[in-house]
Formats: sequence, structure tokens, C-alpha cells
Amino acid sequence: MRDALTEWREPIDREIEQLLPRTITEETLADLFGPPRYEYDTEAIAQALFEPVWDLLDRGGKRWRPVLFLELVDALGEDPEQYLPYATIPEILHTGTIIVDDVEDDATLRRGEEAIHLRYGTDIALNAGNALYFVPLKVISANPGDLDPSQQLGIYEMLTFELNRTHLGQGTDIVWHNESEIDITEAQYLEMSACKTGCLGRIAGRLAALVTDSSDAVEDAFAAYAESLSIAFQIGDDVLDVKHSLDQAGEFGKAFGNDIREGKRTLLVIHALKKADPADRDRLESILTAEEVTDEEIEFVLSILQETDSVEFALETAERLAADARSQLGEVDIDPEVQAELEDFTRYVIERDR
Repeated sequence: MRDALTEWREPIDREIEQLLPRTITEETLADLFGPPRYEYDTEAIAQALFEPVWDLLDRGGKRWRPVLFLELVDALGEDPEQYLPYATIPEILHTGTIIVDDVEDDATLRRGEEAIHLRYGTDIALNAGNALYFVPLKVISANPGDLDPSQQLGIYEMLTFELNRTHLGQGTDIVWHNESEIDITEAQYLEMSACKTGCLGRIAGRLAALVTDSSDAVEDAFAAYAESLSIAFQIGDDVLDVKHSLDQAGEFGKAFGNDIREGKRTLLVIHALKKADPADRDRLESILTAEEVTDEEIEFVLSILQETDSVEFALETAERLAADARSQLGEVDIDPEVQAELEDFTRYVIERDR
């Protein structure tokens, strides 16, 4: 799967550039948004949408959701190249969500550089992020692969369902972040992640089944695989933030103690609050709900996460989710060689170092 991430990256970016060109003209805008009634201000639109989006896309990102879509198509014995334009859908949606998330979380860094709302302004960031929820619909109406109308409708309905649930998860996370006390169960955290992060993975999985006109059983299995994989990936991200903070490493693309500074309610934090001594628990909660956090307080939180074995607990949970993802693949008849790659990916999301 690591090879697939490298192999598909350039073709995926070319497809994104076909949909969202770096240089825009009136013809570009007319094709994407329809002809103007009067006159587009192409320079203003470029500054408002195209420039900030490509700024973020050019910083990197693993593109694992579109690659996952293509690998699942391949697993069904279909030619991924035939459906390559559809691979842009989960990546563009993901890009929109992280622009908006960074505004809501008051994040300072994204992929090693200044967050989009800090570089371009909150108003530009929110508008661009929200626009990216709708741009992928253009792919469906363009109909690459010559899908029949029932397939197109199925994709529209799927996106409506899954995108609504992403906002359910994000809304839950926002409320938790604003509360002065932390009273969250591990099951509630996993459900929030299933909505906020899992749905973007489910889009890739369900999309592969829909464009290939596969059965409901295949769609369900791919959705469950991608959901468990996505939650494991999120937990892996949270563990990486802690590990890199312990090393005070900057290569991960986040500030030192970024999740702690933001008061992020991670599975590690929830476990630590349950296992810590009362005095440590009280201080831990006060730090995570504070408006500003010092480096010394971050170091205290990191020490509690270590003392309560919360990193190990989170990794064990991620491994269980990865095993569940692998079990879903066994429920459908797919190419054994591609299945092995998909199974390997469930290990990569936990073992990766960035």
C-alpha cells in the first residue's frame, strides 16, 4: 500500500488540477460554476478559492482516501484508471474539512506551515472550505465512466448521508472542546470519530462500490472497512502528536504539544482522566480546558499520559480497529493480491511515524 500511495499521488493531483485549475479564466469558471449572468471577477475568485486551496494541497498530505478508493476498485477487478476522476471526491472533501476544522479549533499549523485561516483570513478560509463540500458534485454530473442515472443518484444520496454525519461528529467535538469539564466515555469518543473522520473514509469505500455497480453487501463491507481504518488512523495521529511532543520533533507538521494546547479530547486523554489519581486528574482537566497552556503544563500532561499507559491503551484500541477492518474484507470476494495490500494498510496507519 505504501507503493500505491506513491504511485497514485501524481495522477490524483493531475485530476484535482483538472477540476480545480491553478490558473483560472472566465472559461474555467463557466465550466465549473456555469456562465455568469454579468461578469466574473476572476482575480477575486482566484484569491478567494483557488489560491488557498492549492496552497494547502501543495504542502503534501498522504492522499490515502483517494488511493483507498482506487485500490478498492482494483480489488473488484475493475480498471482504476477508468474511475480516476472520482478519486478526487474524498480528497477535495477532506481538504475542505481540515480548512474549516482549523478555524474551529483555532489551530496555528497545518502540514508544517501557517494554517489557511491565519495566512488568508478566517473569512476566506471558511468560504473556501465550505465551497469544497460542493465542488466534487461536478464530477458526478460530468459522469466519467458513463454511470447510469441510478448510480449517479446513489452517489448523491451517499454523499448527503455521509457529509451530514461528518458535521454531527465535528459538532460533538466542538461542544466537548467548549465545556469546562471533561465527561466523555470511550464509546462516545469512538462514535464521534466514526462520524467526524470515519465518514470521509466511508465515502471512499462506498464510492468504489457504487461506481462499479457492486452489491449492497460489498458496499457495506467496504464502508465498514474504511470506517474502522479511519478511526484507527485518527488514533494513530493522536498518538503521533504525543510521541513527537515527547521528542519535541517538528517534522510531523504540528507545533509542540499541539493537541494538548488545543485542549483536544483524544482517546489518550479520556483514558488518562479515568486512570489518573484525583489530584492529577483535576490538574489535567484544568489544563485541557484552559485558554492558554504553558510548555511546563504540556510536559505535565505528557507525563500523566505516560504514567497511565494511555499511549499503549490507544495503540491497542487502534490495533483492534485495524483487525476489524481486515475482517470486513473477508466478507466479500475480491482480488487476493489487492486484499493483502488493503490489509497491510491497516497496519501502516498504526505503525507510521508521520
